[in-house]
Amino acid sequence: MRLPSWLAQHLAALRALVVLTIVLGLAYPLLMVAVARIPGLSGHADGSLVTKDGKDVGSALIGQSFTDDQGNPLKQYFQSRPSAAGDGYDPTSTSASNLGPENVVDTLPDPNVKDDEGKQSLLTQVCARSRAVGELENVDGARPYCTPGGVGAVLAVYHRDGSTGPVSRAVSVNEACPATPFVATWEGVTVECAKPGEDYSGGVVTPVRGTAPDHPAVPSDAVTASGSGLDPHISVAYARLQIPRVAKERGLSEDAVRKLVDEHTDGRTLGFIGEPAVNVLQLNLALDGS
Repeated sequence: MRLPSWLAQHLAALRALVVLTIVLGLAYPLLMVAVARIPGLSGHADGSLVTKDGKDVGSALIGQSFTDDQGNPLKQYFQSRPSAAGDGYDPTSTSASNLGPENVVDTLPDPNVKDDEGKQSLLTQVCARSRAVGELENVDGARPYCTPGGVGAVLAVYHRDGSTGPVSRAVSVNEACPATPFVATWEGVTVECAKPGEDYSGGVVTPVRGTAPDHPAVPSDAVTASGSGLDPHISVAYARLQIPRVAKERGLSEDAVRKLVDEHTDGRTLGFIGEPAVNVLQLNLALDGS
């Protein structure tokens, strides 16, 4: 007996549904679980967890901060790079700041608005971080286009004829009054501090390089977040910068700490991709066990 075409079509669809459910909904997931249990792969499948004294203390693939309750660096530990993921290294909020190199003008806090903290530009974030790292590591934290106070060295320059002609006014847009501008004059005109809430978009945004060295003492990864906000590594240069502080805080020789850094330095991927890097969590655990 031949079934009606509509019924035959529904039965064919039902059979396809049953087969695909068994193959893709049951067999394939169970196969993946079985593969993940193979010795040598199970650790990666479980999140590359790192344990200490039988307790999970983190993941080798996800960074974390080594700070106190107030966010101050714990001086006995190597510090990770900044993170833009949530409040920092939040795996549920992995993200970058999405700020680019032209983001150089801050939104200054308005003193007339309660709890208004303003918004720092990427440049000021980098300047502030470099200054803080310099103070922590007892090195010069100066960078090009940064003021000594740790904000972006940026002027709004006004010209007599719009964008051309003699300069008629200059404002240090990232230094709120009554601050003293990082430079006293610009092309013969006295530089003003910025008044919160005032619009300076009519001026030509002019970053000022200053006298900082071309190669700052503070490495770039110490002042910038990774694209994911979860990078567990720092550069070898940043790790070496921290050796004197960590050695002093722990009462160890710098050579002993340097040896641990070398032991926890990962080489380039496949021998040629990227740069050598240091896993901060594993290095700090090795320090605790030394």
